[in-house]
Amino acid sequence: MKNRKYTTIVFDLGNVLIPFDHTIWVKKYNSIQSGLGDNYIKNYLEFYEVHRNYESGKLSDEEFILKNLEWLNNKVTAEEFREIFSNIFTLNEKVIELLPKLKKKYKLVLLSNTNHIHKKYGWEKYSYLKNFDKLILSHEVGAVKPEAKIYKAVEAFTQEPPENHIFIDDILEYANSAKKIGWDAIQFIGYENLVEELKKRNIL
Repeated sequence: MKNRKYTTIVFDLGNVLIPFDHTIWVKKYNSIQSGLGDNYIKNYLEFYEVHRNYESGKLSDEEFILKNLEWLNNKVTAEEFREIFSNIFTLNEKVIELLPKLKKKYKLVLLSNTNHIHKKYGWEKYSYLKNFDKLILSHEVGAVKPEAKIYKAVEAFTQEPPENHIFIDDILEYANSAKKIGWDAIQFIGYENLVEELKKRNIL
């Protein structure tokens, strides 16, 4: 690992930089009507391909919202749905504090399975994003992790060989997919472990 010439550090977004909590949806919708949130999350998980198709750009905002409003028995408006859907994020301040330090020596790229509503109404407002040289987002690329296409979109930007990239993601499958195309990768399990792994590689 120490023999690699790292030039690019690629960060996942959700549960690395910004933890999220789906139980917020359940509580909010249950407060509107008893059991509404429980029924919503059941449908959301049972038909997760709807969310995945939205993340990969195969569904429009309108199509995705209509399906979700159907699961919610039309008890909320489209605008209320967008707000509730996106109000699930907090900041992982310790990890975010690493970004300016890393930016001094490396290209920083954000690589996320995400969607237009979460971007516009959820996380786009955060100032730490200015540390990134590029945002590679699934709904804009038309591919989701663990598909090779989305990792190759990073390489198309960096113009660097695969071995110069290191990827940080909380989902092991996505980290392993990066390794399969020649990247190094760290599964994010917490700040202390991340710092330890970066120090092992002489990145910190």
